[in-house]
Amino acid sequence: MSDDFKQSLPAVKRNELIQYLDQYLNVSTFRDYCPNGLQVEGSADVRHIVTGVTASQALIDEAIELGADTLLVHHGYFWKGEDERVIGIKRERLKSLLCNDMNLIGYHLPLDVHGVVGNNVQLADILDISNDGPLDANAPSAPGNIGRLARPMPALEFCALIDERLGRAPLHIGENEDVIETIAWCTGAAQSYLQQAVDRGVDAFLTGEINEPAVHLARETGTHFISAGHHATERCGVYALGQHLENQFGLKVTFIDIDNPV
Repeated sequence: MSDDFKQSLPAVKRNELIQYLDQYLNVSTFRDYCPNGLQVEGSADVRHIVTGVTASQALIDEAIELGADTLLVHHGYFWKGEDERVIGIKRERLKSLLCNDMNLIGYHLPLDVHGVVGNNVQLADILDISNDGPLDANAPSAPGNIGRLARPMPALEFCALIDERLGRAPLHIGENEDVIETIAWCTGAAQSYLQQAVDRGVDAFLTGEINEPAVHLARETGTHFISAGHHATERCGVYALGQHLENQFGLKVTFIDIDNPV
């Protein structure tokens, strides 16, 4: 992308964009595992945003190739408990961002639970699931929801629907012939929420990842467990947020999907 063409694109000041996003996603109400908002400072003017799930080197490289000035992701950097040293892949990623004057903006939990562009509501829309409220009735702002399929169907048919719409065949624990009507779900790595789903008495629980204890809990309680992929279940939120910004500010926004089998 030529410099002249870049300058012709609509622009918004970086600080104005961050202020808008922080308010829109209600960032101040969350205690998260990482900083939300601006994580790496780049260009003061934002004209072209690349959105994606995770700020991997592959996504950064593609954003650079497109001449973007801003990267907006769900999984950014500086997670609690990680090695704080700037070495290895962290050094290479930060070098790429800084040398290309590229902003890195990340929103984790705020993007999971947002009522319009959030991962959970977006996944429900894609899979035709009604959103009847939070999974944890005592913590309505916590990730996770409960609802019903638009049409009750055998588990095998529902898994085929997930495969068709997410482009990934899910791992299913349960009897294929059982009919699923009520369901709880939480995108990403929410296998630890299975007990809450069991307590709510739903037919099935859907998330991105699964662990060994969840298999036994699902089998022994008769609750279907469907693992549809961490990445696959969390593509929708950042894509929807990018489209919102495109409409709100007239910015150029490009979604790039760097596939991840997990």
